Amino acid sequence: MSETDGPALVSERRGPVLVLRLNRPEARNALNPALVRALGVAVARAEADPDTRAVVLTGTGDRAFCAGMDLRSFAQGGPTELDDSGAAFMRLMAGDVAVPVVGAANASAVAGGLELLLGCDVVVASEQARFGLPEVQRGLIPGGGGTSLGARIPLALALELVLTGELVDAAKALRAGLVNAVVPAEEVLPTAIAYAERIAANGPLAVRAARELVRLAAVDGPGARSRLEHWLPIVFGSEDAREGATAFVEKRPPVFRGR
Repeated sequence: MSETDGPALVSERRGPVLVLRLNRPEARNALNPALVRALGVAVARAEADPDTRAVVLTGTGDRAFCAGMDLRSFAQGGPTELDDSGAAFMRLMAGDVAVPVVGAANASAVAGGLELLLGCDVVVASEQARFGLPEVQRGLIPGGGGTSLGARIPLALALELVLTGELVDAAKALRAGLVNAVVPAEEVLPTAIAYAERIAANGPLAVRAARELVRLAAVDGPGARSRLEHWLPIVFGSEDAREGATAFVEKRPPVFRGR
């Protein structure tokens, strides 16, 4: 299969869950301009679609989830500027997408591939996956969020990964809290979708607020407290909050509308 045989990104709808699959297996799903644009467009559409309650991000093949930036394209002077989809792509990298994102690391994730996973809220990894930020071995630095790795895992390990450029296996990644679950390769996507479905069943407004607050609290406690004051009246005064209480009393599943 060559790169011209299919799109750089494949999407599939699973009810309220949108599955996005990086589709450059011959290049270890590396991020070239076409894939970056496609991801940005898909993310923006998901954010604008009230029926999309969660996104699952995975890769094609068993060689890599994503090998990061396409160094061949970079070395050849390929375009590095992003079009209007770039803002949505950067929100994905920063963990600021308006819908929850579950990473399904079907194989190893390095450099920008690991940074993509850092932008996810929950990560399921294959037992064979390895993770790392090898940019310093190429005279570069992690430019897509990898330098904030210490906000997610112990600082000592974050420094080890960034300064040596070496990789860790899935078991160590799980112990460090870099990923949420490690399963056999064939179970990665089903497990990630199950996580996404559980998230999608909850009140979308509450999920959005809670997600923002938890992420912010990890790096800015005072800022998180300030945002909590913003979100409390919005969430507790919402139709979803009333629906959740009513459904509990009536012993039925709630029907949330995100407002």
